[in-house]
Amino acid sequence: MLLSSAVRKSLASPLSRQLMGQQSSLLGRTAISRAASVRLLDNANHTQHLPATKHFSSAAAAIQEEPASKPSPPPPAAAAKKETPFVPSPQRKYKHFQNVELTPAGVAIIRFDNPDKKVNTLSFALMREAQTMWEADIQSNSEITSIVFTSAKESGFIAGADIFDISSVQEKSELVPVIEEALNFFLHMKAKDVPMVAAIHGPALGGGLEWALWCDYRICTDSKATKLGLPEVKLGLLPGFGGTQNLPALVGIQGAMDMMLTGKNILPAKAKKMGLVDLVVAPQSLESVAIETAEGLANGTVKKSKPKKKSLINRLIEDTPPGQNLMWSKVKETVDKNTDGNYPAPYEIIDCVKYGLAHPGMEKFKHEREGFAKLAATKESEALIGLFDGTTQMKKLSSGAEPIKVKKVAVMGAGLMGAGIAQVTAEKGYDVLLKDRDDAAVGRGISYMTDNWEKKCKRKRMTNYELNTNSSRVTPLSDDTESWKRHFAGADLVIEAVFEDLALKRKIIQQVEEVTPDHCVFATNTSAIPIADIAAPGEEVKRSENVVGMHYFSPVPQMPLLEIIPHAGTSDEALATAFAVGNKQGKTCVVVKDVPGFYVNRCLGPILSEVTALVKEGVPLDRLDKAMKKFGMPVGPITLIDNVGVDVASKVSNYLASADLGVRMGGGDLSLLSNMVEKGWLGKKSNQGFFTYSGKKGKPSIGPEVTAYLKDFTGGNTSDLSETDIQNRIVSRLVNEAAMCLQDEIIENPVCGDIGLVFGIGFAPFRGGVFRYLDSVGTSSFVDMMNGYAETNGQQFEPVQLLKDYAASGKKFHGITPAFFSVSLLLLPLVCQTFIQINDVHLYMWRTLRYFSGCQLSDEMTCDRKGRMNRGAELSTLSASHEPATIECTAFPTTKTFLFI
Repeated sequence: MLLSSAVRKSLASPLSRQLMGQQSSLLGRTAISRAASVRLLDNANHTQHLPATKHFSSAAAAIQEEPASKPSPPPPAAAAKKETPFVPSPQRKYKHFQNVELTPAGVAIIRFDNPDKKVNTLSFALMREAQTMWEADIQSNSEITSIVFTSAKESGFIAGADIFDISSVQEKSELVPVIEEALNFFLHMKAKDVPMVAAIHGPALGGGLEWALWCDYRICTDSKATKLGLPEVKLGLLPGFGGTQNLPALVGIQGAMDMMLTGKNILPAKAKKMGLVDLVVAPQSLESVAIETAEGLANGTVKKSKPKKKSLINRLIEDTPPGQNLMWSKVKETVDKNTDGNYPAPYEIIDCVKYGLAHPGMEKFKHEREGFAKLAATKESEALIGLFDGTTQMKKLSSGAEPIKVKKVAVMGAGLMGAGIAQVTAEKGYDVLLKDRDDAAVGRGISYMTDNWEKKCKRKRMTNYELNTNSSRVTPLSDDTESWKRHFAGADLVIEAVFEDLALKRKIIQQVEEVTPDHCVFATNTSAIPIADIAAPGEEVKRSENVVGMHYFSPVPQMPLLEIIPHAGTSDEALATAFAVGNKQGKTCVVVKDVPGFYVNRCLGPILSEVTALVKEGVPLDRLDKAMKKFGMPVGPITLIDNVGVDVASKVSNYLASADLGVRMGGGDLSLLSNMVEKGWLGKKSNQGFFTYSGKKGKPSIGPEVTAYLKDFTGGNTSDLSETDIQNRIVSRLVNEAAMCLQDEIIENPVCGDIGLVFGIGFAPFRGGVFRYLDSVGTSSFVDMMNGYAETNGQQFEPVQLLKDYAASGKKFHGITPAFFSVSLLLLPLVCQTFIQINDVHLYMWRTLRYFSGCQLSDEMTCDRKGRMNRGAELSTLSASHEPATIECTAFPTTKTFLFI
């Protein structure tokens, strides 16, 4: 069950095709999708929008798998993999570059290449070394007539600036001279007065594209991996190496604003069309064509790149005062509507571009870097970088188990969920078996996928060749297909997405186990039934250890989150397989405990309860929606319930109210929803919920019948509750439940909690997730606020113990830095030895310790964890060496007292 976000309307401007197509999250792949349908807890209707099917036969599945990454638990701040100390030699003079190669024609080839990194990033260290390399090999070499910048890595040109360099600078104003030094280097390069060519294969993003913009000519490959963009806005920043000035000058103001305000990637064909690159070639020809072009630029046979000629209408818009006034008005209007003023970066980008147009000298670059430093110091940027870091860390599973080699995936159930799962699986190059009760049901699932792919083709997001290839990977099967058992005999993974019925799911497992090999993993997409019940050993289930939950969010192709739920007996290999497959499907995977509602839906329950309480008090529906949208949610709670379906929301809330949440689901009157279901007011799908819906373009309104019903429900009460109180009451219920999930180890750490609710329900990304939000407002003040509500509104607002502990201690959920921790860790062997020898006690370690296990803490100290962390476990082994000093701990308990730091 899941909450997919509401539809984001693309705002078309008469000045450009789309100046800002993303919603206010400004974060790639947020939970705010373009999908109109929303799914919460109820998987009972997996075939939503498709006729329901009742009975399904067995299926098995398989997937082509990439090698699994080495396990590493997600820390609150990313730490780089420990790098091998670089020792210069004649064969390799520089760490971040291969030795400069000079062709007979005088073309200097400079290849980016850090052997310790999978991708090239524009770090402080690279920029310093670039200056050294330039002075030693380029500046005084009169034989050099032109220069080619390219990458020695197949993975790409430059994937962007090293964001953690920026995070490591505590006083952000210190970034200004650092950026100035880099900018002076680019100007120094230009002063050499020889043609420079950027030869791009793979990603050229952020600082990578900015480097290319300083060149005289840009060539990219036609590879699908090649993409160009300035995504800094997604991290609450702006392009700081001249991008806000050089890009508009090259592609025009409208095209540049579209790129910088959305952070979207530009593919090769469009890059050529808009003038971002001058030439598109095959990957095999890139370097040779670049060298040829550099020679031509040097001898005059090839002309330097010039900005693309503007059409008459664009000259009127961009180059005349009236046109510019209208353009900037439309740009700001679009940004206002999409961000609600919650994100400062778009406004700073607009300001930098406008400033540059008014100040064509060097002052514009000074203004840009000052704007960058100002944004880097904002809490919004810190939050978005935290989310970026979290998504990176979430790609690795904390256990060390290896997934099985999956070659084919079978999906049971071809409804909305099953077809969506099959779609994202086929798109990643895997063979898919899609099975349902009969051919008609399977046909509807195939049509759903085909329609989605055809839409992608129309939007130029997929080629016809890719559509046909994806379609060919899907094998439709039904109960009447005689060969279905033979197809399933080679399956390594089965994902079921059928009606929420325990007996049916266990029957499917029985059928699957009869025809699949012993190693086959069975994943259930349930959102309500405990995984332990589905996997309980018995007549139907023989391989309980192979059963795991994979809870997708609807619509699957758009929603980025995947909850993976092992039961107590799930094997490490089955869990690792589900995690690896989810990653390959492009999902951000969160491993959660097998409890009612899992994590995301469990946190939604108290929200639904509180919304009914606020309605009961007489708070107007539109005020509820407006308050939460202003807080940063993609839609208000009333619109959310209508989009989800009032029947689904009613089932969710009643299910959780009867589960183990106790008083935390109290305070509301859930009959508000159940009575609406009896009336047939099911929400948007029935054109009547809290709002009345009249056509696609008709604005939702509150009809007289609903008004009368609400008057009866509230007893005529009205409330002028403030916007802040509305926000605090709803958000506090959500945050409190998330904290309870952390306290009960339903989620592993705050990073999982933040990512889960941002990607699962669209919790305001600029706040960084619930735990970063707590750090920002202060847990102590938040607890005081909740205590106040508890006194006036009831025990449902009682803060959970974890929040009280953090409030009393002043700790932050993301508050300990690697630098502080590494210093403390230096004392660990001595202090642990003291505790062991003198007190002979269990060493209870604070939860934050595990965030840093497996990641570099300093140049000299690394902490690795082996095995899972269990409450009350002892520190069973402790050893220290000094080259480098390493502490290996096989188990850490998860209590919140750190006895020795």
